Amino acid sequence: MAAIKTLLIDDEPLALRGLSIRLQVHEDITIIGTCANGREAVKAIKEQKPDLVFLDIQMPGFDGFSVVRSLVGEIEIPLVIFVTAYDQYAVDAFEAHALDYLLKPVEEDRLAEAIERVRDALSQRAAVEQNARLLELLEKMDNPPSEALTAILEKPVEMPSARFDPHLRIKDRGRITIIDVADVSYIDAAGDYMCIHVGDKTHILRETMKTMEKRLDPKVFQRVHRSTIINLDKVKEVRPHANGECFLKLEGGTELKVSRSYKDVIGRFL
Repeated sequence: MAAIKTLLIDDEPLALRGLSIRLQVHEDITIIGTCANGREAVKAIKEQKPDLVFLDIQMPGFDGFSVVRSLVGEIEIPLVIFVTAYDQYAVDAFEAHALDYLLKPVEEDRLAEAIERVRDALSQRAAVEQNARLLELLEKMDNPPSEALTAILEKPVEMPSARFDPHLRIKDRGRITIIDVADVSYIDAAGDYMCIHVGDKTHILRETMKTMEKRLDPKVFQRVHRSTIINLDKVKEVRPHANGECFLKLEGGTELKVSRSYKDVIGRFL
């Protein structure tokens, strides 16, 4: 298990100590240092190049957002988990491309979930770097067999599940609702907005259908119409129609039409 070099940044000594203690149960987390303010944090991040940073947002003078902004264009920014006592900063935290966001006092279960997201993100990054090294090696070979190169480069890449989002975060009036993707029944488009249907509730997310498709595991979520994505695990009945279209009945009784352009999806049920 590779060590995840971690830097803790908070102007409250007790908060630093509490987080440090909670992280001890995660054997792959290696704390390489702590910082008490934003300017110390920028210097430490540039010098020590951590994999992960727990960053307090509200610090006097140079806050957590300022730390991230000062690093843009300077170095490769590490994974960032913002930590704060005030949930009013949640929307800004995700707009600053934080991997996750924790409220003080940090709960152990919520911390464990955040660490798992870190592991997934680092695993994905390592896979990309490994593929890049492979291609570089092949380019340096004097006479690489063309058949071997073709087989390697044309082989479909099986993307790890870490690539796909396990949760959707819905921003609404300064608050964020976290939805487990597995609970989503279907998603339909309304202009530039996605309607996320979970049970008898509908959440609105500003996003395009194309972007949403990339976030979801295609083994579970499939497009069945120009403006509709369904969770295959929620389908309870398939009803063919005479004109070549088909209807799917989901948990809860909702029926959705599968257009002829997406009829190949039905093969997953037959």
